[in-house]
Amino acid sequence: MQEQPGLWQQNDLLGMAAPVPVEPPAAAATRSAPLSLPACASRPARALPRVPETLLILDTETTGLSSLQGQCIEVGAILFHVPHRAVLTQVSFLMPCAVNPAEGINGIPAAVTRLEQPWQDALACFRAMVAASEALVAHNVAFDRQWFGLGPLPVLDRPWICSMEDIRWPAERQLRSTPSVRDLALAYGVPVWAAHRALTDCIYLAQVFERCTDLEALLQAALEPRCLYRADLPYAERHRAREAGFRWNEAVPRAWSRRLSRREAEALPFAVQLVPDPSASEVLARSA
Repeated sequence: MQEQPGLWQQNDLLGMAAPVPVEPPAAAATRSAPLSLPACASRPARALPRVPETLLILDTETTGLSSLQGQCIEVGAILFHVPHRAVLTQVSFLMPCAVNPAEGINGIPAAVTRLEQPWQDALACFRAMVAASEALVAHNVAFDRQWFGLGPLPVLDRPWICSMEDIRWPAERQLRSTPSVRDLALAYGVPVWAAHRALTDCIYLAQVFERCTDLEALLQAALEPRCLYRADLPYAERHRAREAGFRWNEAVPRAWSRRLSRREAEALPFAVQLVPDPSASEVLARSA
């Protein structure tokens, strides 16, 4: 992915030596005000995050949309080495449940989850994989993260990267700003042969990463701190927010909103407002 040249690259030596023109007072008075980012503007400039060498790609299957309404019944995970673009370890296991209202979606009968199988040993393997990773990747972090720290699943103390929201996939892949796993896989030439099981989606992401030549740059940008913004656009121009990946009535009621880094917010072609970031449980409760 090509980067735009910085301002210092665009100025030649003659331009740097030329006298700087004085702006007339009238022009200064009519100049538009810069974008105001109050919560992020006071932060000192930070170095870009270090690129993790080992990722834990994970996915869950559950009996409901939120941890208030259901439980996690399957975990899939792949330990992925970034410099070598290689899968190191993978695991998938079911956890017993009494009923599964989401069987029509994930295809997991409750009776199957109760069959004899060493899921506790697989969970111990998963814990070891977490310990060996530097960052966690899920395709919908807001959904998957809520299940950890509940029941037998451990609290996960690693940085999260959302491959749907945080990674800005190259424009030449012609993806939506928040692509599905299926569309992402197809864009990178990965065959789609099944859906709605945890390890399957992890395999798709791992194979996308294997084909991604600029993966380090994408991960580094994805790890930048993000704030929640709402688009400041009139109703007639709402399509501009949608095209920029903003979502209606999700994180912010009756507004187009998206989580962005400070650099991303300043690069938008329209104004945005910083808003308080609701908890993941509040967002999921509204979307249920």
